[in-house]
Amino acid sequence: MAEWYPLLLKLEGKTCVVFGGGPVAERKAGGLLQANADVRIVSPRITVTLREWADAGRLHWEEREAEDGDVDDAVLVFAATNRPEINRRMCELARRRAIPANIADEGEEGDFLVPAVLRRGGLVLTASATGASPALATRIIDELAVRYGQEYNENIEVLKIIRSIVKAEVPDPAERRELLQAAVTDEALSEWRSTSWQNDKSRLVARLRQRANDRRDR
Repeated sequence: MAEWYPLLLKLEGKTCVVFGGGPVAERKAGGLLQANADVRIVSPRITVTLREWADAGRLHWEEREAEDGDVDDAVLVFAATNRPEINRRMCELARRRAIPANIADEGEEGDFLVPAVLRRGGLVLTASATGASPALATRIIDELAVRYGQEYNENIEVLKIIRSIVKAEVPDPAERRELLQAAVTDEALSEWRSTSWQNDKSRLVARLRQRANDRRDR
């Protein structure tokens, strides 16, 4: 089995090409749109949703069969047609140009996998069974969605402010790590959502130090 290296990519404004216009291509395009990528669909036919996105200007649709030059300007390629020979050909063309390619439904033959994703604002949780069982990855994400609800949208925004304050106000790296760890307990997250500690820098740092001391004493 191949070993995979997980990472998040910043795709805003970057060209990603999806070959195919069915439900699988729609899912790939939807994820790319969430990342604000410049999405190009190449397919003679597309789903109703893809057509709506194209009509709204959210993506660009080339209404034709795939051509060799379609991969030239891409940073990522997704081969999601219902014809395996086209998928393999477009993947190989991308590889020759050092462009990572994903082959839908045959993940291990491509250069990268697309995990199941849960987004809570700036919090991005992913799960993958490395191609063995997308259904299992989806089940895990569904379970995480229950554990990490919509309140985490607010948590992330507050923690971003807290982190910037701690970095500016606390010079010692070891203490910074300790305070930031104390900021993410369930009790602390609930407190940040219900108060405005972040509006008073010295008060916030004092409260974090108190929480850190409490953790050490347990």
